[in-house]
Amino acid sequence: MKVIQVNGKDELVYIQKLKERSTKVEKEVNQQVQKIIDDVILYKDQAVNDYTKKFDGCLPTSIEVTKEQIQKAIEQADSTYIEALKNAIKNIERFHERQIQQSYLETNENGTILGQTIRGLARVGIYVPGGTAAYPSSVLMNAIPAKIANVNEIIMVMPPLKDGTANPDCLVAASLCGVDRIFLIGGAQAIAALAYGTDTIPKVDKIVGPGNKYVATAKQLLYGVVDIDMIAGPSEIIVIADQYANPKYIAADLMSQAEHDVLASAILITTSKEVAEKTILEIERQVCQLSRKEMIHQSLSQYGGIFVCETLEEAIELSNYFAPEHLELLVEEPMRYLGRLKNAGSIFLGEYSPEPVGDYYAGTNHVLPTNGTARFFSPLSVDSFVKKSSFIYYSQAALKEAADDIVLLANKEQLTAHANSIKVRFEEMGKK
Repeated sequence: MKVIQVNGKDELVYIQKLKERSTKVEKEVNQQVQKIIDDVILYKDQAVNDYTKKFDGCLPTSIEVTKEQIQKAIEQADSTYIEALKNAIKNIERFHERQIQQSYLETNENGTILGQTIRGLARVGIYVPGGTAAYPSSVLMNAIPAKIANVNEIIMVMPPLKDGTANPDCLVAASLCGVDRIFLIGGAQAIAALAYGTDTIPKVDKIVGPGNKYVATAKQLLYGVVDIDMIAGPSEIIVIADQYANPKYIAADLMSQAEHDVLASAILITTSKEVAEKTILEIERQVCQLSRKEMIHQSLSQYGGIFVCETLEEAIELSNYFAPEHLELLVEEPMRYLGRLKNAGSIFLGEYSPEPVGDYYAGTNHVLPTNGTARFFSPLSVDSFVKKSSFIYYSQAALKEAADDIVLLANKEQLTAHANSIKVRFEEMGKK
């Protein structure tokens, strides 16, 4: 890992390089994905089937997973796995239920009534990666807040395994958290099918969930046809550590993100050169025991880094500039600094709150903004699955009281038809 002494320049250059890894537009990928979208629009199920055979190697006997297949997955699942899922679901539900907003109505003495209605979306699509990169935890994180938001129907899509079957762990997770229908399709063709609908796959109002660059590109190209959660880039973590932090923990937590992808970024910002040096040694020691050591090596060497600062205030300022997806604070009295951490998707405080606790179990959502977008984006939540409508009622007296102001403002904008819409009502009243 590169070690950089923070000086107000070198670290900013390096951070900019990290951001560019996610923002480079791959023209060839865009063209390929647009071709897939166009084919799905034109040929619908036939295009989806053709691309499934091409990219996944096998077309399932049935694109839609049956209730019998789901029940079989549950029956064959290890009881300890089901119990762990149920415990995680309980925590995720408890956290997200606090996010529920109520519709409201306010009445005023002048006869006006104003308010807002909040409704769950009619139908939502959840994309779940398949094959060796199957993530049941992502099923929970996407489906549970949608269910709490009272989404009418949750449609899940995921690529089939090489033999044309569904990943059983994901089926169990989907069943436990209330997914309504599951289809064995993946890639850009699945996103296009959800956005436009086919004879088999229903059209949805919003698509959420992680995916590879083809899935992310499809979501980006189809935004506007359908709503999306966010354009997620490679995973990232910043660990802020003082001189008392345990290098063993730091090394383990950095690698927990580096194993996601060769483009993942794991950064340590520390006030201690000794901690920095010991962390590097710990990485070298621990990585040998891990299944994805080659990926971790590549990720840390290309997009990892250690920044050495003079003070914790400097470290926090640098982290706020980066606006990471995950931020761990391995310092004495971590709660003392919470108010200063302005830009981060999810914050983990103290040495016994490592990032995987949030990924799987604590209850906070692990669908988080990446690549600096935590400056203005928020984690996936119940709010992501609702729509809001405002409503207005004015009595005759209330409108008459406001009429002159509205007409004046409309005329200022030279929108005389707007003004006329108000005036005509009182012209009619004067004739009576």
